[in-house]
Amino acid sequence: MKNFEESELKNLYLPPENSHKGQNGKLLIIGGSELFHAASIWALSIASKIVDMVFYASVPVNNQIVMEAKKEFRNGIVISRESIEDYIEEADCILLGPGMNRAERGISNFKFQISNLGDIDKIKDEGTQTYFLTKYIIEKYPNKRYVIDAGALQMIEPKWLLDLKSCIITPHPGEFQRLFSLGATPEAVEQMAGMYKTTILLKGHVDIVCSSNICEVVGGGNAGMSKGGTGDVLAGLTASLFCKNEAFLSAKAASFFNKKAGESLFERVGYYFNASDLVEEIPKLMKKYLL
Repeated sequence: MKNFEESELKNLYLPPENSHKGQNGKLLIIGGSELFHAASIWALSIASKIVDMVFYASVPVNNQIVMEAKKEFRNGIVISRESIEDYIEEADCILLGPGMNRAERGISNFKFQISNLGDIDKIKDEGTQTYFLTKYIIEKYPNKRYVIDAGALQMIEPKWLLDLKSCIITPHPGEFQRLFSLGATPEAVEQMAGMYKTTILLKGHVDIVCSSNICEVVGGGNAGMSKGGTGDVLAGLTASLFCKNEAFLSAKAASFFNKKAGESLFERVGYYFNASDLVEEIPKLMKKYLL
């Protein structure tokens, strides 16, 4: 596997000077739960700095949190889960999973007839909701671009990936093993990316990014990035880039900028930074390397 080279960043999409609202990316984020509030909001926060429009759909309590934060967040639309399908076609990419709960294995044996999103909201267990919501969306809209992360990633079945036209998954080693029943070795990541024709961004001290026929390694970062939420920022960044770039480049570039932002913060404050600090630092690094 070769190392990611900074020269590849020149291939990233940059907004044209004469572009209009919506031309530079529309992202739909579906995430959050009664238990995990901040995860999807971190993804939302970084995305709102990169793409023209973010559509945000979560459980009612998270939607209310974002609505109350409108003084700080103005660059998106908060929508109910019942309205998700109204925005799917418009979105360039869909991020599924940050902050969603998961259920235990064996959920596929759960007997429940799903004909629309309203049926899913009737399910009381949030982990079971995650399974059926993810399954419903990707089966009904297989031609959309997806980034599948966290709770949704822990609920999908590998065979679902085969039906998707363009997809990035963002597992840490435990999630990779849970999904594929394989240890998260470089060889296994390369094999699964090829078998399921998907792009895999394996998160770790060194990130491994594989598409169906090539892998690259992205180094950097530090122990400060082990804090909760940094992976949600990475998911939001990956999905934002994927709105206007191909999958493999989006995943590599997101990993690079995320790690570089962590290094930049370390120079100033050591290990003592959090996911919100990353959200503010990443745009500075993107300006440094892209403009």
